[in-house]
Amino acid sequence: MAQELVIALVAVLCAAALYVASAARVIRQYERGVVLRLGRLREDVRRPGFTMVVPGIDRLRKVNMQIVTMPVPAQDGITRDNVTVRVDAVIYFKVVDPTNAVIAVEDYRFAVSQMAQTSLRSIIGKSDLDDLLSNREKLNQGLEVMIDSPAVSWGVQIDRVEIKDVSLPETMKRSMARQAEADRERRARVINADAELQASKKLAQAAGEMSAQPAALQLRLLQTVVAVAAEKNSTLVLPFPVELLRFLERAQQQPSPDPEARETATGHDGNAPPAPPAPPAHLAVPPSPAASEQPFAHH
Repeated sequence: MAQELVIALVAVLCAAALYVASAARVIRQYERGVVLRLGRLREDVRRPGFTMVVPGIDRLRKVNMQIVTMPVPAQDGITRDNVTVRVDAVIYFKVVDPTNAVIAVEDYRFAVSQMAQTSLRSIIGKSDLDDLLSNREKLNQGLEVMIDSPAVSWGVQIDRVEIKDVSLPETMKRSMARQAEADRERRARVINADAELQASKKLAQAAGEMSAQPAALQLRLLQTVVAVAAEKNSTLVLPFPVELLRFLERAQQQPSPDPEARETATGHDGNAPPAPPAPPAHLAVPPSPAASEQPFAHH
């Protein structure tokens, strides 16, 4: 009799051990457990640690509460200004209600991924190319709102959405490069013109100062000669003063002051003296061929 009791006790202990082994569950710190008993939801959400379920009756679903980083596949679209682009993004989200994440949607990860792709294509169609390239922060906020609105009912909270890359066609890249080059050239020309204007003003002031002091022009000429001679050139170019040319021009325009020279040139009666008579044709001496054929002498 005692032997049968020992055997029964051992059998009960083994059954209890098997039951505990099949019913025991361990939930990690970053997880929550949702229990379905015979298909019906249990109201209590299992906390992290050791927990028990009824084998064959209860079904435990563990939900990860960590922030999930999910890349959004690149989407092709046409912007509002009719430019074909290819945009990819990344989305950060987490589960805040494990019960809705299990009951309200079949697969919340897949649902969030599809919603992100659809919202990204919608954002591309509503935006200009300049906004996609330079105003991404505003687009990220709009994309986050579009995804977060339906995700709230799934027990999911969208933490952040970022547009990663915007791929442009090669023709558009070349056009943008030409535009940037033209803009840089315009800026360079404006800067050069501004520099020329400032330099011309300074030169006009310098010319006014030199015209008041003629010796300053000579000093400047000597400085130029010294600067050219410092380069050890074989040829030295000296500028000819404009004032000297004007002096020679005025000297040629003034009449001769010698009255005898004027009488000799015009005659005593005021008329030009007659030209000497030409020699007869038979007495004309032909030019020497040696004189016409003589080469010029080089100095």
